[in-house]
Amino acid sequence: MSSRTPAPGTAAHEQELRPESQVVRIQGSGLHFWTYRSSAPDEAPEASEPPETSADEEADRLIVMVHGLRGTHHGLEPIVARLGGGRTVVVPDLPGFGDSGPMTGRAHDVPGYADAIIELIEHLGGRDRPVVLLGHSFGSMVAAHVVSRGPELVERLVLVNPISTPALRGPRVVLSRLTSLYYALGTALPSRLGRALLANRLVVWGTGLAMLRTRDPEVRRFVHDSHQRHFSRFHSPALLAETYEASVTGTVADHSASLTLPTLLIAGESDDIAPLAGQRELLAGLPDAELVVIPGVGHLVHYETPAAAAHAIDRFLGES
Repeated sequence: MSSRTPAPGTAAHEQELRPESQVVRIQGSGLHFWTYRSSAPDEAPEASEPPETSADEEADRLIVMVHGLRGTHHGLEPIVARLGGGRTVVVPDLPGFGDSGPMTGRAHDVPGYADAIIELIEHLGGRDRPVVLLGHSFGSMVAAHVVSRGPELVERLVLVNPISTPALRGPRVVLSRLTSLYYALGTALPSRLGRALLANRLVVWGTGLAMLRTRDPEVRRFVHDSHQRHFSRFHSPALLAETYEASVTGTVADHSASLTLPTLLIAGESDDIAPLAGQRELLAGLPDAELVVIPGVGHLVHYETPAAAAHAIDRFLGES
């Protein structure tokens, strides 16, 4: 169990995180996941004492969060830290990223990751206690596929910066194809050279710079530091290239017919990767959905405006 510092920013409630780390064998992967049990500020237990679980707390929803491409569970912690009290949140490292090993006999694509998340939810008792499922960016595609495969496991869906516009069509097609070539080159090179190319600190820094919208120097330092620490924790260049190709060959809208459950879309006003126009089009195709647009932010809602995202989630789940 470790204590971590959430991203800087203003929030009415910002917890110090002390997650419990566990590992379970799923789809051949030693899948690591972290459990966060939140409490209201005036109800926080002493650090040396385990929290007591009441019947009301047991009835509270379990939230499972899925990070995006090249991410780890760390990236979603700023949102977790700002959620209202009484929440239990589980965030895994997707197989092949962070502390989780790769899957065996499975492609590291949207269906493969969806099956891993379904198995994790079942491990957490999701057959008896449907969860709230949250996905960020590439994780939004995985989350949508989970709902299409196992609708009985999920009672509410939250999609942060959801991928709603095809990357290989429209204004991003040139950049997407260049990025595909970049990942293909990383795979074609000898493993050591390929990893050095894909994990190049200047490339990682430039990627973060392109997505940042805030001018707050403290937040910018936090984002760059987080990317340098965690953005290159992938198992192999081949696995990363496989996952990237999956991320640009589909959208959440591929599963819109299955997304009949209450759904919250959280969009960045100036998101170039998941443009707002695509979010509104996705919203129009869902029968029970709402869209929250956060101004002044792009694809890094989880880093730049976690308090606003957490507030929207709390309200969606019935708390303001």
